[in-house]
Amino acid sequence: MRRFANLREIERLDPERDCQRIVHLVFGYEFPWDTVRALEIALYRTYCVPSISALLDRSGEFYRAAQRRYDDTAILVAEMCEWGYEEGRGREALDRMNWAHGHFRIANDDFLYVLSTFVYEPIRWLDRYGWRPTCRNERLAFYWFWRRIGERMGIREIPPSYETFEAWAAGYERQTFRYTDSNRKIGEATRDLFAGWYPKVLAPVVHQAIYALLDDTMRDAFGFPRPHPLLSRMVLGSLVLRGRLVRWLPVRRRARFFTDGRNRTHPKGYEIAGLGPERLRDAERRKQASR
Repeated sequence: MRRFANLREIERLDPERDCQRIVHLVFGYEFPWDTVRALEIALYRTYCVPSISALLDRSGEFYRAAQRRYDDTAILVAEMCEWGYEEGRGREALDRMNWAHGHFRIANDDFLYVLSTFVYEPIRWLDRYGWRPTCRNERLAFYWFWRRIGERMGIREIPPSYETFEAWAAGYERQTFRYTDSNRKIGEATRDLFAGWYPKVLAPVVHQAIYALLDDTMRDAFGFPRPHPLLSRMVLGSLVLRGRLVRWLPVRRRARFFTDGRNRTHPKGYEIAGLGPERLRDAERRKQASR
């Protein structure tokens, strides 16, 4: 019965009022590994929008410091999921994210679409591969959690419900997803970053595994090939099997967020105020020194 203690608590909570507590339980206790993987796919999904990939291509961050960009983004998201967005470290992480985004001209709809992927991609992943499917309170809490963050980021016209936001995001994908060279370059840079976490001899297999995790519309937008059907079945089947095995593991008694593991970019730790692209941090230091 202890295996479902967190779920019972979540089902007693109010998904709007208690969204920060629900996200903390889901990301830290129920699905720590799965939610990191799901948000990796969420970010990958945003690169299918040409205006988003073109901005990233122009900034050059994916080519100069792909690992740092991944780590810093994951850290900021994890800090908010662990501590919330209203005060303390979570509020500091949100402020730092706003600081970084404030240096770029980003269309409101692109901001809105990225926000939507943080709501719906974890739900899709957990319902397919998690040790249990999400409950309605979790799905609604994800919407309210990221809606409140979006409001604090100055994002306008956030759809007023879980269902309307989901429909808006699907329509935006139909309208914008198409192949461009910037999509391909950012997609390949991200693919190579993930492959770099494994021995070089495994790179072709890792590439195929990544292709298997993307849907047809994403592969087309990146210009990626279809994976071999057998390998695709093996990759997706192994994730389903993992979820079934996790169901029988002991209950997690301590939270495990992305920030609790060893970090490739910041092995000795980090300060939230020091996160972000190098050139922006250099400009920040020069500005502070001139005061």
